[in-house]
Parts: sequence; C-alpha cells; structure tokens
Amino acid sequence: MTSSHVDVHEASTATAPDAPPPPARALRGGAWAVAAGAVALLLALTALSLSVGAGEAGAGRVLDYLLDRHGARADGRLALVVGELRLPRTLTALLVGAALGVAGAQLQSVTRNPLAETGLLGVNAGASLGVVLGIAVLGVQTSYGYLAFAFGGAVLASTLVLLIAGSRGGGSPMRLVLGGSAVGATFGGITGVLIVNSPEAYDRYRVWVLGSLAGVEGWTTLRRLAPVLGAGFLLALLTTRPLTALALGDDLARGLGHRPGATRAAVAVAVTLLTASAVALAGPISFLGLLAGFLARALAGPRIGRLTLLAGLFGAAVLTGADVLARVVARPFEAPVSVIVALVGAPALIAIVRSRRSAALALNDPGSDAPPVRRSEPRPVRPDLVLRHGAWSLLVPRRPLLAGLALAAGLLAAVVVSAHAGQSELGLGRTFQAVFGHGERLDVLLVQKFRLGRIVAGLAAGAALGLAGCLTQTLARNRLATPELLGVNDGATAAVLISATASGTFGAWWAGPLGALAAVLVVALVSGGLGARGYRVLVVGLAMSALASAVIQIALARRSLNSAGSLYVWTSGSLNGRDYAIAAPVLIGLAVLVPLALAVARRLAVLRFDDSVAASLGVDPARVRLLCLLLAVTLAGLAVGVCGPVGFVALAAPVIAARLAGPARVPVLGSALTGALLVVLADTLGRVLIGGVEIPVGIVTTVLGGPFLLWVLLSRRTN
Repeated sequence: MTSSHVDVHEASTATAPDAPPPPARALRGGAWAVAAGAVALLLALTALSLSVGAGEAGAGRVLDYLLDRHGARADGRLALVVGELRLPRTLTALLVGAALGVAGAQLQSVTRNPLAETGLLGVNAGASLGVVLGIAVLGVQTSYGYLAFAFGGAVLASTLVLLIAGSRGGGSPMRLVLGGSAVGATFGGITGVLIVNSPEAYDRYRVWVLGSLAGVEGWTTLRRLAPVLGAGFLLALLTTRPLTALALGDDLARGLGHRPGATRAAVAVAVTLLTASAVALAGPISFLGLLAGFLARALAGPRIGRLTLLAGLFGAAVLTGADVLARVVARPFEAPVSVIVALVGAPALIAIVRSRRSAALALNDPGSDAPPVRRSEPRPVRPDLVLRHGAWSLLVPRRPLLAGLALAAGLLAAVVVSAHAGQSELGLGRTFQAVFGHGERLDVLLVQKFRLGRIVAGLAAGAALGLAGCLTQTLARNRLATPELLGVNDGATAAVLISATASGTFGAWWAGPLGALAAVLVVALVSGGLGARGYRVLVVGLAMSALASAVIQIALARRSLNSAGSLYVWTSGSLNGRDYAIAAPVLIGLAVLVPLALAVARRLAVLRFDDSVAASLGVDPARVRLLCLLLAVTLAGLAVGVCGPVGFVALAAPVIAARLAGPARVPVLGSALTGALLVVLADTLGRVLIGGVEIPVGIVTTVLGGPFLLWVLLSRRTN
C-alpha cells in the first residue's frame, strides 16, 4: 500500500552525502555516453521484443515484414503475428515505460526527493478504484472499458491531490506527497470494500492489477491514448526549464521570473497524464518510475533535462526487457510484467543505492517548503505526583498517568461495545455483565465464547502494532516511520502465504515473525547497517517491499478464486475467525516484550538527540537501536501473523499517544493501549457499518487513515 512511501520526504533530508560530487564536466560527458548506451540497449531490446512471442515468426521473417521483402506483408499469418500483435505490443511497452520513467523523474525533481514515485499522486489507487467500480457496479468486461475507467479514476485522484496541495496557499512538495499518500490510502480502502463483497470483481481485478501487456492487440487502444501521452510528454518538456530554476529554491525561481506554484501544478498535470495513460494501457506497474529516475540520476547527475531524457530511455528499456522476459520465463503462459519489473528492478535499485556516486547525487530537501511551525506560548507545567511510603517514594508523571487511565477506560468501553455489536437482543448492561462472567448463562456463553476471542485477538494485535510503531518512530526521530518502511509487513505477509501454500493450512502464526525478521535482516545486511545510513535503509526497504509484494501477488494469482478471495481478505487485515488460541502467541510476546520496551524506554528517549549526545550520557546508541529494532520487528511480525497487515495503526497510535501524554517521554504503554483501542473500534465499525456485510479491519483503518495522515502531517502543532 501507498502508506510505506509517505515519509521518505522527511527522512531523505537527514542524510548528508559523505563523498564529494563528481565534476560537472565529467558528468556532462558521461551523461551523453550513458544516453548513447541507453539508446543502443533500447534498440536491441526492441528488436528482441519483435522477434519473441506467439507465432512461429523468427527475427528473419520479422525483418522481411518490416522491410516488405519477398512479399512478406501479403502473408496473412505473418501480418497478424507481427503487424497486429508484436508491433503494437512493443510500441506500447516503449511508450508506457518512457511515460513512467519521465513521470518518475519529474516527480522526484519537483518534490526534491529521489525516492518519490508516480504512485505518490494517488494515480495507481485512483485507476484501481475506477476499474473496480466499472466491474462491480456497471459490469464492465471489455479491455476498453477497463481503460476508460482506469484513466478516469487516475485523473480524479490526481485532481483531488492538486486541490489538497494547493489549499491554504500550498502547492509545496510536502503537500503534494502528503496529499497523494492520503488520497491513495483512502481510494485503496474503498477499492478493498468493493472487492471483498464481490468475488467476480475480485477475480477480474486480481488479473488486471498484476499489470500486463498481453491484452494489447491491434492499434485501437494505443491510438485512443496517443494524444494524451503526447500531451503529457510535451508538458514535461515545457516544464524542464522552470524545474531547473525551482531546484535553486522558490525565492531564486521567482527572481528568475518563474512561478513555483504554477510549475508544480504543471508537473503534477504532466505526471497525471503520463501515469494515467500508462496505467490504463498496461495496469498499475509500480516501482518503475522510482527505478528509472533513480538510475538516471545515479548515472547522469541531477540536471533536469538530461535526467528526464535518460529516465524515459531507462523506463522504456526496463519495461520492454521485462515484457520479453514475461513471455519466455513461464511458457506457454505469461508472467505478470509488474512482477518481473519488481524482481529485476529491486536488486538493480539496491546495487545503485550502495554506490558512493549515488549517495553524492542524492537530492536533499533544504526544508524551505516544510510546513511552518507555530511557536506556542510556554504552558505551565503541572507537578508530578509523588507517592510515599516510609522511606520509599515514587514519582508518577501526572499527564501520562491521566492519559493512560483515560485510554484504559476507553478500551474497556470499546470492548463492551464490540461484544454488543451484532447482538440486537442483548443490551449494553447485560453485555457488560457477560464480559466479566456474570448474568444469564446463555449471555455469558454468547459473549465469552463467540465474541471475546476475536476481541482479545484484536487487542493483542493492536497493542503490538502500536508499540512497534512507537519504537520505530522514536528510533528514526520521524513521526512517519513505521515497520512497513523496512519491508516488515510485506515480508511477514509473504512468509505466512508461503507457509499456507506449503502446508495446505492457514494460521501459522510463527511465519509472521520469521518473515519480518528475515526482511529486516536482508535490509540491514544490504544497506550496510541500520544506523546512520537511514537513506540507504529507506531505499532498500522499498526494494524489499517490492520483492515481497511480487511474491504475494504471485501467491494470490496462482490460487483458486475461493482460496484467493479468502487470502485476499486476510492480506487486507482481518480478524474474522480469530480466537484465543491465535491470540495467545501475541499475548505471550507482549508479556515478555512490553517490560523490555519499558526497560529501554529511558535510553530510547535519549536517542531523540544525536548519537554523540546519547554517548556522552552513557548510552550506547548502536546497542539500544538494535535491541529496539528487534523488539519492533518481532511485535509487528506477531501482529501480522494474527490479523494480517493492518495499515496505519503503527503510524497513528504513537502520534495519538504522544498528543495525550505529552512529548517529554516515550509513550510506550500509551501507544500499546491506543493501538488496541484503534483496532477494536475499527473492527466493530467494519461489522456494523453495512448490514450483513463485514468489512475487514485493515480496510477500515486504511480508509480512515488517509484523512488522519493529512491531519497529522499538516498540523502546525508541535506539542
């Protein structure tokens, strides 16, 4: 999901390159050499694409057809294979790849964030929602219908993002990123609501969402979108010079006669046109825009013109090569091209980010466009409570204590309401008594046997997610850092699905922590450590998530409709069928890990400062960071093993807990209580919102998480 990309804008500012940039003359000469090499590679891949595929037409016969030698075009079968299948498909791959590459480079430049990718404007989520609406509501079954609804949904999502980003005098890179992340999350949640209630819609959607060029037959589809692609390329070309000025800062850009707000809006429109057309033609091929832009910047430098050109060439080459592989790796079937892009592109991105040249060319945001911080008047500090007994005394912080009591009371009320939900004949009073084992025997059996098991599982998973988010946010000194960034959720989900495929049964809770630990171990080893190189960690985490997502997509696509539908509900985050037995491992884990988290909380608070300050206070930053990271990963993996990857809880719970308890302390217990409260409330809402239909808890949190994300990140309060 789109929540794993939202915080790269903040995090990328924290890393300073440790190597001087190459000389400009060397970059200029190397850029043209790279461009020439990219063109040669692209021509070779184009020839290979025309020579490989359905039909018995080799390279010689294809060349005869192209040059019209020996009456080749009079051969009806050859004309069908080359003229109606391979040529349109190859040209579509070239144009779609170039469109995604150019869009990725433009978005990375305008946001000053080398980790930005086209999904940040909500285009992919909007296109997916459009297709699902067409299938589930209007019964669309044709490829042209998919194209029209995908394009309409993508344009709608980007329009909303532009409106959000431009509100209140905005238009800054931060607002573009946050608006896109929020809209993408909300649209993704709505898509999930429609899919879980329509097996037919899910069956068609799971094929479309993998991304493929197999449906390109003839020139009709490409001809309809060619003007839109042309407009997008032209607008991207026209924004090259203003973007170059914008890279110097808004004030200098205005001094040179440019309008930063209008430039960002024009870039957003260009990205929308290019990405929407690409998604409509080939499905949501994520990760390609990020890879192409990053590869172009690493090899040719940050000059906008060269960067855009090379990103387009690299995008076209990667997608064309991936399409060729998709046709040959699983003959006589075709592999999803988006999965091939992820499997090939993720290792390439990891190799790029490990190079010193890439670190030197990374874009750093100067912070001029960050939301202004409003300095509030100092508030009077209430004295803490002092409990004394003889020679012993205990200092109890007043505000965290009151916040904890309020959260505990709210959690008890949420448990009672959740136990009551769906039981129209059982009043709240009788439900409250039954929760504690009092009242009529039938009431106690109904509540404790059939309701509380699910509620306990939600409490355990929510507490684990909240605590994991608190640890990662404090470690990263970034309120947007969650375990998802390190590929934890996707790694744990993939491990659970693999275990289900291998054993034939579902419910191996231990697979979640193992998958999460494996993902983090790979990220740590590849990125060279999880300490100061947060920029490397983010990139490798994104690549790890892409690889794990590819595994998840393959696992779902290879199953029958009934099995895949059930697993999709779980991968959206669901408590359906969860009980005491499934919750027990998480409860045991919490009993062990929460005291450990409390024990290191004091040292963890010191890590909010620089490592040198922490070391001067007697804290070993590396040891504390490693311990807390292991705690967070284990907790997140346990939660995924119980209810799947429930989104936004790890993000929202620590933020809410910190608002309630104040910024002076790390809200360990508060985050756990808040996470448990959020999951129980979301599960209750999903069960009662639509009569007779259950919405998975992860979809509910995703739908509500988008607006929450905007509120948190655009809020000017500093606590």
